[in-house]
Amino acid sequence: MSEITEQVGQLIREARKAKGMTQQEMADKLGISKSAYSRYESGSQNITIVTLQKIGEVLGLGLIVRYQ
Repeated sequence: MSEITEQVGQLIREARKAKGMTQQEMADKLGISKSAYSRYESGSQNITIVTLQKIGEVLGLGLIVRYQ
């Protein structure tokens, strides 16, 4: 995938680990399979803004979108 999907995946992974959650716990809270969630973190699956917002809600984080 692209560099941006890998960067987003890395940020999601770091935030999840900081909250002490497993990939399975995240997947359960999002209503998706663990393998689908794992693909988000690895950057091998494109992620929608809506899904990114849901991940932020589960982790207690806000989503800020900015263009540089």
